[in-house]
Amino acid sequence: MPVSDPVSDMFTRIRNAVRVQLPAVEMPASKQKIALAEVLRNEGFISSFETKALGSPQQKMRIVLKYGAKGEKVIQGLKRISRPGLRIYRSAKRSPRVYGGLGIAIMSTSRGLMTDRQARKSNLGGEVVAYVW
Repeated sequence: MPVSDPVSDMFTRIRNAVRVQLPAVEMPASKQKIALAEVLRNEGFISSFETKALGSPQQKMRIVLKYGAKGEKVIQGLKRISRPGLRIYRSAKRSPRVYGGLGIAIMSTSRGLMTDRQARKSNLGGEVVAYVW
């Protein structure tokens, strides 16, 4: 079934899987979802991800979630900011800080998806895709 906002669908699947402490979650893959998973992996919010049958109509992505030593959640929250009905853009100077730097804001810039810290360092603004903490 087609989804109107695939990024929100991805975040909802991750949120639901973390809530019931599943080890991994599967979803349809796309270039944007793969880029988001790379940012989450690089920032330490997920363990890994893999794609299956890329290029075919049935391409899938499997994200292995990360938990602490006692089973505590690494991803406490995941919030979609810019959405298809309301796009949110910020300049490099006004890029958001999530929980005073404890979380990250994922931004879509002219150089691809990156965190708010990377965007500030590169002096790039862009669309604020999501907050993760």
